[in-house]
Amino acid sequence: MEKGNYTVVTEFFLVGLSDYPGLQMLLYVLCLLMYLVILLGNSIIIIISILDPHLHTPMYFFLGNLSFLDICYTSSSIPQMLVNFTSKRKSITFIGCALQLVISLGLGSTECLLLAVMAFDRYVAICNPLRYTIIMNKGLCVQMATWPWILGFLNSLIQSVLALRMPLCENIIDHLTCEILAVFKLICVDISLNVFIMIIASIILLITPLLLIFFSYVFILSTILRINSTEGRKKAFSTCSAHLTVVILFYGSALFMYMKPKSKDTKLFDELFGLSYWVITPMLNPIIYSLRNKEVKEGVKKVLIRNWYLREM
Repeated sequence: MEKGNYTVVTEFFLVGLSDYPGLQMLLYVLCLLMYLVILLGNSIIIIISILDPHLHTPMYFFLGNLSFLDICYTSSSIPQMLVNFTSKRKSITFIGCALQLVISLGLGSTECLLLAVMAFDRYVAICNPLRYTIIMNKGLCVQMATWPWILGFLNSLIQSVLALRMPLCENIIDHLTCEILAVFKLICVDISLNVFIMIIASIILLITPLLLIFFSYVFILSTILRINSTEGRKKAFSTCSAHLTVVILFYGSALFMYMKPKSKDTKLFDELFGLSYWVITPMLNPIIYSLRNKEVKEGVKKVLIRNWYLREM
């Protein structure tokens, strides 16, 4: 059903939070600081997982993938957002918006699948420890890390191309970034096909991985509770507690942001919560793994000591 006259769009205007200029300056400072923390924290995880031989295991291989993903995810939107916070003309080109849409949606989809892959890794490590190195061999790990990226970006390309090829009524996006749901609001024609594809994609890439994670941890907790030694139970749970925390943080934030009923009265809260979801979750991931994992702490110490020793020579 048509909404109005079609518009040839060459650029978009991102007007999210534009009614709060004072708040935007505060958010500029906070987002810049958190973005720097994201780059530093996740880069450290990647570096130590490469340089420390003790961390050349499937768990840290997937963790390095997650850290790289978080760097890319925030870099796809935060720099543009920072520019818009300090600019009077809060615009982005059509190509820039398309790239932002494809990358952010693709990386978000990839993270859903990657977290499920990491849950399977923890399941094998806890429930089948004697066969862990055989099952989680290098070839399987590479495939399990590659497919989430392929499927995530395939989904993103399909949804983004379908959305951006539709006739648009206007070029004003009432959001901080080129987000798929915000773009849907600009389309002048019926979007039933877009919504149907999004529902199917959500079932495959969001609900299914979440169910796999849930059942993995049912088996993991069942196995841990059968361990006779208290120290053994504590050690087993510590190997997957960081991942479980990240899963709860990621899915809890995502479900709350997209499933909560929208209203004009909560528009400011929705935008602020969405901003925190894009920035805070990637920032906390390396902190959670660092605080809850002794091997990560030891890896950081080894890398720092090694670099200090080389400089002194």
